[in-house]
Amino acid sequence: MSVDLLKTWVALAVALVLGAVFHGPPRSSIQDHAVCSPTSEGIYTVDPTHPTVQCILVRDTRIADTGSLADITARSRRLLDFWRPSLKVSFIDPKSIIIPGLADAHAHILSYGSVKLNVDLSGCASKQEVLQRLVDFVKARPDILNDPSKWIQGMGWDQNIWAIPKYPHADDFDAEPLLRGRRIYLDRIDGHAAWVSRRVLQLMGELPNTVDGGEIIRDGSANPTGIFVDSAMSLIPVPPPSKADMLRYFDRTVNDALAVGLTSIHDAATEPDAVEFYRQYAESERLPLRLYLMGHLDSVEYWGDKLPRLVDYGVDERLNLRSVKLFTDGALGSSGAALLEPYSDNPSTSGIMRIQEGVLSDLVKRFHADGWQVNIHCIGDRANRVVLDIFEDVFAGANMSETRPRIEHAQIMTFEDLERMGRLGVIPSVQPTHATSDMWYAEQRLGPERVRGAYAYRTMIQMSRNQILPLGSDFPVEGINPLLGFYSAVTRLSVSGQSPHGLQGWYPEQRLTRFQALKGMTLDAAYASFSESVTGSLAAGKKADFVVLDRDIMTVQESEILGTKVLATVIDGEVVYGGL
Repeated sequence: MSVDLLKTWVALAVALVLGAVFHGPPRSSIQDHAVCSPTSEGIYTVDPTHPTVQCILVRDTRIADTGSLADITARSRRLLDFWRPSLKVSFIDPKSIIIPGLADAHAHILSYGSVKLNVDLSGCASKQEVLQRLVDFVKARPDILNDPSKWIQGMGWDQNIWAIPKYPHADDFDAEPLLRGRRIYLDRIDGHAAWVSRRVLQLMGELPNTVDGGEIIRDGSANPTGIFVDSAMSLIPVPPPSKADMLRYFDRTVNDALAVGLTSIHDAATEPDAVEFYRQYAESERLPLRLYLMGHLDSVEYWGDKLPRLVDYGVDERLNLRSVKLFTDGALGSSGAALLEPYSDNPSTSGIMRIQEGVLSDLVKRFHADGWQVNIHCIGDRANRVVLDIFEDVFAGANMSETRPRIEHAQIMTFEDLERMGRLGVIPSVQPTHATSDMWYAEQRLGPERVRGAYAYRTMIQMSRNQILPLGSDFPVEGINPLLGFYSAVTRLSVSGQSPHGLQGWYPEQRLTRFQALKGMTLDAAYASFSESVTGSLAAGKKADFVVLDRDIMTVQESEILGTKVLATVIDGEVVYGGL
């Protein structure tokens, strides 16, 4: 080696050392750390190139590498990085696993918090139990106890699980002296019917004989009974939540969501006041988790120009509003799902179409033209057919990977429409716990033939052009824990291990594999919200969103799945629940 070349190398080495002394290591190197399993397959990545790995390397907010501990350690050290400390490594318990951060592809964020902080009526086995919970609530709230003019709100009653499965009546509240004369508003468990007190009926005064897209239930003398279905619910003068209320509801939902491993939520039908609440929150401080909003206004006139378009918005870019939510029909439990043929248990009705087909078509055209993702609530086979007809027309020639229209629920469909949905590239966004909640009465409502096209999740994946099936819960209609949906999807059983078809599950041919279920609440949900390039799987370059579970839900006995505990929830590389 010549003297000049030797001097050059010495000068270069000195410069590097001095640079390290005076400038220190890059910021990201300080934050590098590996999270590993003692086994080589303890991390499920939902990355098809590396489905399971031993470690993930976290650098700042992102995943820098995945693989074995030896491999990522070697790759993490750069040539001449003299200042780089030894890689910090933490290990999970041998029985634990790591999965990508879980997403709920269809939920109602503020409604959940409202239910939990007001009157939660889920699981009430009788009308009397509903009344008792209301009485207990009033006794526990002196502000309401001492002021009969304050509204009492709740959600979760379900007449289908009562001994006599009939709608309740406004006068039922008067059986309890403490409730008599009070303003009471109670959403049915599906949010598609409301039960109000006699005092509320008095406040409403004269009611219309008919309501487009809804129904006022009346007795034999044509008097309202206090039950309002679908669009008729908008007649009820229930006060909207204040900003302070929204903050309380949001905080409660977030706390519960992080505790069960949710790192992203798709809010299905976010109205303008709530949009503004989230926008202001995201501007002033970091949202605790990722939110994908579906904007909604209860109007048949075009309203896309009344919503702000928010893409990777706010502190840490956790807020998105680029989709809208429209409605076609009601729900099966309240007999509002729009069917092609009459209900098997009530031939006098075929359900409710909440919007005229021509009006809906015009709205979809406008939203599509303005660049909004269009997500439409469809339960019954008629509603699903109408929407597929519209989508086939509006999106003819469109790049469906760019537009990604969704059918929310896609609950009851003919086999022809199941095939057409997959062929068109329309995304079905489904909720597995709806299948196991409804299985006790669905066949009675639909009959033995029509029910075979209902809750057909395995068929949807088989028909899909890209095997995309995002999963959600519809909380607070169902529980917030995503493992309830995972369990329902892979077993088709109730939480007690039962079904109308026995231990093999309700229509077991529609069960998902465990990988399909995990993908549905991670990568598929990310795809449905245009975020699959940054979330949904554990791969280099993606956000470091992941969850540590105390057992391996991919291999344990089915009966053990629901006992799983979340040990840690991590978003952007930061532990937001539990600990590593």
